[in-house]
Amino acid sequence: MGKVHRLSAELANQIAAGEVVERPASVVKELVENAIDAGASRVAIECELGGKKLIRVEDNGTGMDPEDAQLALDRHATSKISRSEDLAAILTHGFRGEALPSIASVSHLALRTRLADSPGGTEIRVNGGTVSSVREVGAPTGTSIEVADLFYNLPARRKFLKSDGAESAQISRMVTQLALAYPEVGFTLTSAGRKVIECPPVRALADRFYQLYGEREDLVDVGKEAAGIRVFGLVAALAEQGPKRGPQNIFVNRRIVKDKTIAHAIIEAYSVSSVKERSPEVHLFIEMEPDQVDVNVHPTKAEVRFRNQSAVHEVVRRAVGAALGQGPAPELQLRGETVPAVQPVTMSFPGLLGGIYPNRWSPVPVRDTTVGMPAPAAWTPPVVAEPCAASSASDPSMPPAFAGQAEQPLQGAIGVRPMIPLGQLRDTFIIAIDDEGIAIIDQHVAHERVLFERVMQRLTDGRLESQLLLEPLVVELSASGCQVLLSRTAELERFGFEVAEFGGNSLRLAAVPALLTPDESVAAVRALAEDLDGLERGTTVEEALKRIAALTACHAAVKANAPLTHEKMAHIIEELRRTAYSTICPHGRPVMLRLTRREIEKNFQRI
Repeated sequence: MGKVHRLSAELANQIAAGEVVERPASVVKELVENAIDAGASRVAIECELGGKKLIRVEDNGTGMDPEDAQLALDRHATSKISRSEDLAAILTHGFRGEALPSIASVSHLALRTRLADSPGGTEIRVNGGTVSSVREVGAPTGTSIEVADLFYNLPARRKFLKSDGAESAQISRMVTQLALAYPEVGFTLTSAGRKVIECPPVRALADRFYQLYGEREDLVDVGKEAAGIRVFGLVAALAEQGPKRGPQNIFVNRRIVKDKTIAHAIIEAYSVSSVKERSPEVHLFIEMEPDQVDVNVHPTKAEVRFRNQSAVHEVVRRAVGAALGQGPAPELQLRGETVPAVQPVTMSFPGLLGGIYPNRWSPVPVRDTTVGMPAPAAWTPPVVAEPCAASSASDPSMPPAFAGQAEQPLQGAIGVRPMIPLGQLRDTFIIAIDDEGIAIIDQHVAHERVLFERVMQRLTDGRLESQLLLEPLVVELSASGCQVLLSRTAELERFGFEVAEFGGNSLRLAAVPALLTPDESVAAVRALAEDLDGLERGTTVEEALKRIAALTACHAAVKANAPLTHEKMAHIIEELRRTAYSTICPHGRPVMLRLTRREIEKNFQRI
């Protein structure tokens, strides 16, 4: 007898379930997406013991007749597609016909459903993939599915589940993402008898975001449309004071995805303004024609493949980068309370805040339930401020680091209002006012941002000005630091550093940047050796250039505890206005804090 044999249907379903059903949150995702595809306007989710004991999902969708209900529990039975051509433009969440039979094969499943015009409903019970009963019952219009004792027949899989609290958190996170993608659908999540999420249907995406996250002034709007790709949403401002990591909700045609191309574009957009490593909070929606994205990549449908991957990367990167250049200054803490930051510039593109704050995000278009995707909505590109003109001449009283700063404007949106400097605090912070309130500006950080963008802009034209030394300087470094700088001589030359080996662990500096004094150059070389040595191998030239530029700007910028004249303070503020990213320095530190006029009036009881 041969060794090859056909697996039983039950075992095949259990193996398939390992791909589709990873944990209770996977069950919730599949069932809720089925409800959305069925045109539901309300979905109620209930779970016990983190979904291990019970998951119940009820919806008011179209429901099924008895024949469709039984067929839906067979593998590869679906109402979403009917021919191979349909795979080229999938408009629904489900289409494989694997979710229900996979879930039923590893649990005790009960399905109740009824069509609106049917006198009665149908109940089907399945235990471990085997149908145990089919009967007629009374039921409301829609579908209700109960999944009990998940993985009861696969104890090895059940042991790999996390604690009840951890699994409940995953379910809550999944429902939050689904609710964010479909604000026109009402969601209720009950865990262990307690309502965790309760979001009635709303018209605008702004209202749904407010339901889930409350008011978030630390996020900035994103809006861009190019190459048939539309990107909108909210991302963490550069100067936000929260944790370095935050939730990243990415949607492609309202489908939750995890995509390396999009993730890389987001990180690259942040890296342009700062060398600080971040995993920022992101709520980003990407829309394109269905035939431009392939969702038939993995059974969980969380991975996608784009027809024009480079275009998606570029549009996302530019959209996020443009938004970051207009981010607000961080909030000032006063008497233990958070003082609101200055309101971001009002824009006219669709956004999350249309229902709460006017003229920022449009209402969600009415969804055509016959295809399961939103109808296209009109879109207006964001209004971007033009960079102001440069000063006619540089101030002769400026120190060397300021010289030549007014030669040409920095090419970026103006994120700082015109301000009048009043003076210094401890010779470190510039106190300035505008029509919106008071600003406290770190003079070193602000000037570092100005110089960093100036350096990066000049590098596009070639290299920085360099000055030869009459007597070369010898710098002692660690062995690894010496080697890493010698491997970057080409990049260092673009900044004006001429370095050569001088025996042992010493380097010979024959020329230094004109921005720096010899002593500052030695300090910069030592810091560069340590900074570049800490990078992982395979660092790109662009990454190395940014780090060298950031450190060069830091050493050239005016220092703390340095008295400044009124003209010098005004010069820093005016140059800061011309930068593309005026809220943080290249290393991620905030440039300024703000106290708004409203908060001042409130504390003096004038409002």
